[in-house]
Amino acid sequence: MIVPRRYWRNLDWPLILAVLALIAIGMVVIYSASYSQLTSAGLSPFYYVTRQAMGLALGLAANIVIISIDYRAWERWTRLIYFGAIGMLVGILALGTTVFGSQRWFRIGPLSIQPSELAKLALVITLAKHLENKANVSGWNIWRTFAIAAIPAGLIMLQPDLGTSAIFVGLSFVMLYFAGADIKKLALCGGALAAAAGGAIFVSLKGWVSIIKPYQISRLLVFLDPYADRNGAGWNIIQSIIAIGSGGFSGKGILSGTQSQLHFLPANHTDFVFSVIAEEFGFIGTLVVLLLYSIMIWRGLRIAMLAKDTYGMLLASGAVSIFFFHLIINVGMTIGMMPITGLPLPFITAGGSTMLTSLMAIGIILNVGLRRQKIMF
Repeated sequence: MIVPRRYWRNLDWPLILAVLALIAIGMVVIYSASYSQLTSAGLSPFYYVTRQAMGLALGLAANIVIISIDYRAWERWTRLIYFGAIGMLVGILALGTTVFGSQRWFRIGPLSIQPSELAKLALVITLAKHLENKANVSGWNIWRTFAIAAIPAGLIMLQPDLGTSAIFVGLSFVMLYFAGADIKKLALCGGALAAAAGGAIFVSLKGWVSIIKPYQISRLLVFLDPYADRNGAGWNIIQSIIAIGSGGFSGKGILSGTQSQLHFLPANHTDFVFSVIAEEFGFIGTLVVLLLYSIMIWRGLRIAMLAKDTYGMLLASGAVSIFFFHLIINVGMTIGMMPITGLPLPFITAGGSTMLTSLMAIGIILNVGLRRQKIMF
C-alpha cells in the first residue's frame, strides 16, 4: 500500500532524528565496549557492530512495511498476531537455544530471534483492539486485560525471564490508564500483584515451591546491599557503579574505560552498556543519551494524544511505554536503584532482536502519527 502524499507532512522528524542519534551512539559504544574482549579472542572488533547493523537493516525494512499499512487494517489480524506470539513462546520452550541458563532464542543461521521481544508488540496490538471497546475498561472488567497479558508473561517467566515478563504487567497498566480505566481499581490491582509477588518470593525462599529461581531472588534483593556479597551477586552492580562514577564530567574517552576494557564490568555491550557510556563519555554523554530518550518518549506521547481514534492512541501509547520501562529499569539497574533484570537499552544495547523490535515499535508510532488527521468529506 502506498502512503498518500498528504500524510507525509505529519512525519515526526524530531522523533526520527532522536532514534537515529541513539542508533549512532549505540554503534560507537558497542564497538568500544566489546573491542578488548573481541580482539583478545582473535575476532574482528566490528563483530557485534556488524550484527547490530544486520538488525538495523531488518528493522528499517520492517519499519517501511509497518508504515505502509494503515494501522486500522491491523485490527482484523489481532487474533492471528496474538496467538502467533503465544505459539512462538511455546515453541521456544521446546526448540529454543539456551544461553546462560535461559532458553529465549531461536537460531536462524547467523541470526538469533527472541520471541519475547516480538510478543511485546503483539500484546500492544492485542490490547489496543481489546481496550478500544469501552466495556472492557469499565468496572472490574479490567481483569480481562490482565488475563490476556498473563499468558505470554507466564510463558516468558518459564524461560526464565523475569524482567521481560514484568514489562508485560507494566504495559497492561499503562494501556488501561490511557484507555480510561478507574485509577482506584488500577491501584488495587497493583497492590494485589505486589502482594502476590511478595508471596512468591517468600514461598520460594522457604523452599516450599520454587516459583522464582534462587538466582532471581538474589538479583532482586542484592541491590539493597550489594556489598553483602561483593564477590558474588553484588559484583555486577558494584563494578557498574564504579564505572559510572569514574567517568566524571566528560568521561575517559572511547576505548579508554578501565572497568570495561579490563573486563571488570560484565556484559558491557549488553546489560551494562549505559555504564560504558557513563565511563567513557561522562556526565555529558549520559545527559545527551537521556535527553534523546526524553525527546523520543515526548514525541511518541504527542502522537498518541493527537491520534484520530482510540485505537491509534492506544497503539502509540503502548509502544512508547515499552521504551519508557526499558529505559527506567535498565538505567536504574546500572546505578543500583533497580534489581538486575537483563533488560536491554533500546537502540544501544547489542542485540539484533532488540534493534528489530525497537524499530518496529517506532514504525507503529510513526504510522499513527502519519494518519492522525481525520479525512473530511
